[in-house]
Amino acid sequence: MAIAVHSEKLRLLVDENAEVEQIATGFTFTEGPIWMADGSLHFSDMPADKRRRWHPEEGVTVLRDPSNKCNGMTLDNDGNLIVCEHVTSSVVRERPDGTRETIASHWGDKELNSPNDVIVASDGSIIFTDPTYGRMPGFGLEREQELAFQGVYRIRGGGGDLELLVDDFGQPNGLCFSPDESLLYINDTDHAHIRVFDVGADHQLSGSRVFAGEIGDGDLAKGSLVDGMKLDEHGNVYVTGPEGVWVFGPDGEHLGTIKVPESTGNMNWGDDDWRSLYIPSSTSVYRVRMRVAGNRLGYMH
Repeated sequence: MAIAVHSEKLRLLVDENAEVEQIATGFTFTEGPIWMADGSLHFSDMPADKRRRWHPEEGVTVLRDPSNKCNGMTLDNDGNLIVCEHVTSSVVRERPDGTRETIASHWGDKELNSPNDVIVASDGSIIFTDPTYGRMPGFGLEREQELAFQGVYRIRGGGGDLELLVDDFGQPNGLCFSPDESLLYINDTDHAHIRVFDVGADHQLSGSRVFAGEIGDGDLAKGSLVDGMKLDEHGNVYVTGPEGVWVFGPDGEHLGTIKVPESTGNMNWGDDDWRSLYIPSSTSVYRVRMRVAGNRLGYMH
C-alpha cells in the first residue's frame, strides 16, 4: 500500500490507493524541486553537480553543469530563481535574462556553512537554513567550517544586511510558513524533529517549541531523514522521513505516510492546479496526485 493511513483525516488529503509514480530515474541524489510556469520541474542532482529539468513531453535535460552542487530552490515574488549552492556557500538570485547575483555568502567575515533550503515570504523576504552538509564529501566541497554554529537567516525583500534569526539548531534543514505566515516551521535533521516559531515584526522569531518528533533517527548514512518540508492549503505539514513523506495536521498529529520506494530528500507542489506532489528521492523523481493543493506562495498565483 502506497499510503499508510494513521488517521481518517489523511483520506481527505490523498486517496489511500493513489499511485506513487516514478517519472524519471538514473540520477545520483535528487533535491530542490521547483515547478516552473512552462510546465516543467527543475531539480538538483547534487553529487552529479548538475541541475536538471523534467518535462512530461520532453523528458529530462541538463540546465546547468556544473551547478555548484545546488540544493534548495524557489522562486521569489518577481519570478526570479533563488538557489542554495553548496560549493560556494552562497544563496544566488538568477533572473529570467540569465544574469546571476550572489545575495548571501558570509556572516560577518566568515563564510556561510552551506545554504540548504530557502523560502520567500509575502513581503519578499528570503529565509534560508545553513547546515554543514555542503562541506561534506559528495554533497558539496569538503572543507573546514568557518562558523561555530548552524543558523537560519533572513534577507529583507529590499535587500540590506543579512540577519541571523536563530542559531541553536544541530542541522537546520527544511522550512516553511503557515498559510498566514504567523508560524515558521524549521526541522532539525540531527534531532529528527520539527520546531515551530511564532513570527513577529520583521520576521523575528519567538516561542520555539517542538511541533513533531521522532521522525527518523538523524543518521545521515541511513537516509530517510527529516529534510524537505512543505505545507498544503489547509496548513497540514509534509516532511520527508523514514519510508517516504510524513503528513502532520496543524496540531502536530501524524496523519500518515506517503510511502516512496527510495529515500526521500524533498518535495514540492506542481501542475496547473498545484495538486501534484513531486518527490525527489535518491536516484529518482516520483509524483502522486493529491486531493488538496499546495499552500499558495507568491510565485504560485
